[in-house]
Amino acid sequence: MTTPHEGPGGHTVIGVAAGSVNLREADHLIRHLADVLDLPAATVACTHLVRATARPRTAVSFALPDAEAATAAWDRLLARLSPEDTAGPGGAGLDGAGLASAGLDGAGAALGPATHGPAEEARSATAAAAEHARGSGGRAVLYPGADALTGTVTLADLLARTAIDQVVLVGAPPATDGDGPDPHIPVRTRDHVRPRWRDGRLVLDLTPAPGGTLAPFEVPNPTPCCADHP
Repeated sequence: MTTPHEGPGGHTVIGVAAGSVNLREADHLIRHLADVLDLPAATVACTHLVRATARPRTAVSFALPDAEAATAAWDRLLARLSPEDTAGPGGAGLDGAGLASAGLDGAGAALGPATHGPAEEARSATAAAAEHARGSGGRAVLYPGADALTGTVTLADLLARTAIDQVVLVGAPPATDGDGPDPHIPVRTRDHVRPRWRDGRLVLDLTPAPGGTLAPFEVPNPTPCCADHP
């Protein structure tokens, strides 16, 4: 899939590393930043396990629709990460206590060659942004159509109404053209659908579920961090 989110060199993708130690924390960070930075609906936000640092961590990335939107989001993010900006118009920044409570104290960020924050966190943010820009990895939390994936939907609707390009049945042999699952089969979303980038495509792993249905392979945390979000 060719996506407008990938500009030259991946410069429309922002990476953020804020010390998240698991997917639940990273999901929460994505939701928080999407809200406070007022990101466009077309934003695709992903989590990434970064191992190319002294301590593996989970970073996040945000692919914006174009360079203009990315630059605006970057400026708002830097204001949030800079305590000295708290006196600016609208109180865009946060003081030290506010940064800590938001999980952003000591965070690193990257947009193309521009970086911010401690070196190791900035490297993690850069790695996450680069992986997303290549479409070679990243677990998508926000993407077009994600909010509609609640309850039970048909496989055909899941593919037609979201940015998900392909589904894969875990443990099943690779499907050939015209030999995939029935498009009318129900998919029990469990309000938690996290496709992953593979070779430039958003791919969702599914597994058989009771009653001849399918369900996402990733099981949601029994105590979600954002009760009002899927």
